[in-house]
Amino acid sequence: MFAKLGIKPGEPKLFLCYDNQLKYIVMSRITWKGVYPALTTKFTKDDELDLNMFRKNLDAQVAAGAHGVILGGSLGESSTLTHDEKELLVKETVKHLAGEIPVIMNIAEQSTAAAVKIAAGASALGAEGIMLLPPLRYKADAHETVEYFKAVANATSLPIMIYNNPVDYGILVTIDMFSELVLVKNIVAVKESTRDISNVTRMKTAFGDRFKILCGVDTLAMEELVMGADGWVAGLVCAFPRETVVIYELIQQGRYDEARKIYRWFLPLLELDIHPKLVQYIKLAEVSTGIGTAYVRAPRLQLGEAERKHVQTIIDEALAIRPVMPKL
Repeated sequence: MFAKLGIKPGEPKLFLCYDNQLKYIVMSRITWKGVYPALTTKFTKDDELDLNMFRKNLDAQVAAGAHGVILGGSLGESSTLTHDEKELLVKETVKHLAGEIPVIMNIAEQSTAAAVKIAAGASALGAEGIMLLPPLRYKADAHETVEYFKAVANATSLPIMIYNNPVDYGILVTIDMFSELVLVKNIVAVKESTRDISNVTRMKTAFGDRFKILCGVDTLAMEELVMGADGWVAGLVCAFPRETVVIYELIQQGRYDEARKIYRWFLPLLELDIHPKLVQYIKLAEVSTGIGTAYVRAPRLQLGEAERKHVQTIIDEALAIRPVMPKL
């Protein structure tokens, strides 16, 4: 369909139309359905970007069937990356993927002006979508948060996924706030990280399919997908891409027993995603599966010996009984 409309990989175009309820719909190459890895940023022992290992991980995600990738999120150590490094990661990812799957960049800023500037330049870098956090550090109220989202959305034609994570970032994007965002045509999805599974039902009841919902908490993924979430912004996918995609696809096919079996095996690993040191833990898992490095950037530090052994034991025990993936 998109080829007929003249949409080429790396050149997203948005089309505005109306459904029979007069609600905005935005079309792009991003479906906001499926598995979207929130990628870690690979570093060398000298604290430089390790683009070679980063590309190796990208290849693993594509081979596993990921539906897009997200750069520079919390798991990507966004707060420690320079502006130039963030831009380089986007450019290198777009170049390496060559249109295989869409690239989504994260925006997490303290000021509206900084967020607007980044959003305005995202398309030129090759990004095809944006994941947008509320303002950082300042706990904006509902009105301020909505106005922030609107200002960033008005600076770009790219589709935007709001990151709703009150646990880590202190601001809950409520149903009432989403009601104000309905007419912002390029705010099209939400990364649902409230830790409240019933919020999927609340969103679907209030808005139908107006906003795509992607689970943002690994340990709730199957539960939210079964309840109607459209996709999964995943963390442990960085180390276990195939297992993550297979769980998603089995659920879409209604093969719940098979999905449950893999998910139960996966859960001890998925719980690494909800720890304050999720970056160190997931990077250790990436090393164990051969598609990452363990280096992190300060103020994060390498794990102490006892903690590293504890996490490595969890990973090793899972690898020892790693299930064979069924045919899809």
